[in-house]
Amino acid sequence: MKLLSQTLLSLVLLTFIPALSVAQLRRPVSDEPPDPAVEERLNKLSRELRCLVCQNETLADSRADLAEDLRDEIRGQIRAGKSDQEIVAFLTQRYGDFILYRPPVRPKTYLLWFGPFILLLGGLAILFRYVKRRRDSIEEVPLSAADRRRAEELLRASSRKETV
Repeated sequence: MKLLSQTLLSLVLLTFIPALSVAQLRRPVSDEPPDPAVEERLNKLSRELRCLVCQNETLADSRADLAEDLRDEIRGQIRAGKSDQEIVAFLTQRYGDFILYRPPVRPKTYLLWFGPFILLLGGLAILFRYVKRRRDSIEEVPLSAADRRRAEELLRASSRKETV
């Protein structure tokens, strides 16, 4: 009986382990009220930065935990009196140009900026060459007298059916 109760207790505890491992800790809520000037600067800055987790969202739009941590970091730097340029420089030094939602045009990012246009022009050139070769490979053969008579008969028969 004792073995059965221990086994049952073990099974019950094992069923709760996945639920406990999924649970997340809530972020501590700050007691100080948000400063409107800080929040406005934070919003402006976070619209220019990319979420490193979501990648297609700005830092302002993302709800990822890392995005929240980065917003807290930016808030702290704003309160410390750093300028927007200093904050962006800090983040790009730490995370690279990838954190910028609109990366600068540099030799390192030429492929990012001009690659789609190069692919488009290359695709158009290939399409143009294909169409030209296809057009050149088609030979125009004039209709023979028998083919012409047959086509005229078909057209007359077709026009008679439409008038009836």
